[in-house]
Amino acid sequence: MPDTMKTTLLASALLAPILGAETALTIYNRDLAVIREVVPMALQAGETTVSFDRATARVQADSVVLRDPAGQAAFAILEQGYRNDPVSRSLLLGHFEGETIDFRQTYPDGRVELFKGRIVRSGHVPGGQAQDPIIEVDGQLRFGLPGEPLFPSLGDDSILRPTLSWTIGAREAAEFDAQLSYLSQGFRWEADYNFVAPEKGETATMTGWITVDNQSGTGFQDAKVKLVAGDVNIMQPKVPMRMRAMEEMAMADVGARAEVQEKAFDDFHLYTLPRPLTIRDKETKQVEFLRAPEVKATKAYVYDPVNMRYHGGRNTNAIQGQQFSKDISIFWEFTNDEESGLGMPLPAGRVRFYRTDQDDGNLEFVGENNIDHTPRNEELSIYTGNAFDLVGERKVTDFQRKDRENWMRESVEVTVKNRSKEAKTVKVREHLWRWSNWEIEDASMDFEKFDAQTIEFMVELQPDEEKTVTYTAHYTW
Repeated sequence: MPDTMKTTLLASALLAPILGAETALTIYNRDLAVIREVVPMALQAGETTVSFDRATARVQADSVVLRDPAGQAAFAILEQGYRNDPVSRSLLLGHFEGETIDFRQTYPDGRVELFKGRIVRSGHVPGGQAQDPIIEVDGQLRFGLPGEPLFPSLGDDSILRPTLSWTIGAREAAEFDAQLSYLSQGFRWEADYNFVAPEKGETATMTGWITVDNQSGTGFQDAKVKLVAGDVNIMQPKVPMRMRAMEEMAMADVGARAEVQEKAFDDFHLYTLPRPLTIRDKETKQVEFLRAPEVKATKAYVYDPVNMRYHGGRNTNAIQGQQFSKDISIFWEFTNDEESGLGMPLPAGRVRFYRTDQDDGNLEFVGENNIDHTPRNEELSIYTGNAFDLVGERKVTDFQRKDRENWMRESVEVTVKNRSKEAKTVKVREHLWRWSNWEIEDASMDFEKFDAQTIEFMVELQPDEEKTVTYTAHYTW
């Protein structure tokens, strides 16, 4: 090797203390992360080869940035390489395919036997589904390995981890800590919320959890973690989300704790975890990021049985004998502001609702749904199921149309019933889907215009009471 060419191998054993202290991850909720590591540099004048064996198995090699954060060292990257073929048993079987190697068989009584076998088929399929190996032993073919394979040495070209390497040119020698940054797939995070209300009343406790999932092929020790919430555009194919099991999480407050720091960043929101996170490859971890002890919420009941919507065309079909749903939906509604006990930008995620059974103090699950990214001061209305003791009925009592006179009328009757022992208020939502120009005639109670094609009636019901709402929609064109 020329004097101007020296190799600096950053072995993982030497790097462990440095990486543990300096590793930083910024994780997006779309299968992406920015990874930052500290790489000690000892450059000679001329060319130096540097290797880094802690890259992920899903690094985007063309996103790599290697720089001196202090801006003092002058160097140029002449060449970069990335290898993701770390030594494995499957890979070595493929390397020695067609050759004869030793196999070791250990029996339950402790006896060890060595014998030779020829690798007819390794079973290794790069990038594909592995197959059963075929080994020839004493002239007979066996599917599967007859014992533990004992491989000859491969020399110095093999790697144990995914590795980045650079050929770096410098005019003069320099020693400094470089910052390595790159994008990698294999990371994902989600927000989950637990909303706990008493059996009676609607002031609840809301706890938010962040779940971080590492499928990158590399683990990280004591990494500083930031999370970005928002729809960042990423030019890559969509990767199906894998199913995961969520462990039940304790609701008890454990006293003083560090809090997740949140701030607006560019047009997104950035959440910084308070403690370094150790997360192994193929590991999922949860961190609490929100605890609101008194969230002021309201419970709403909505009867919305018509699934037709106005789509720009005139609808003159009478639709005789149509059956409408009787289900009355339950919605939990609150405002994400300080007055309501919140006021923190909420990342998209799943909200689970619980009620406390006052007889035994246990939590009972009463529904769940997803929310989108929700800024401060925005309202949330979350569907959680259908009310058992509330029933709705809808029917069209009359339909007329006079095409030559450019009008049609539809008369509707809606009945809502409260079979519970408590007073309830039901919002009856009606969609005027037949045409854009309409007027309401002969409404049996007051209503509000929700939007250009929707009206709503607020129906107050005492226990075991039922009420009927009637109206006629007059369409003209």
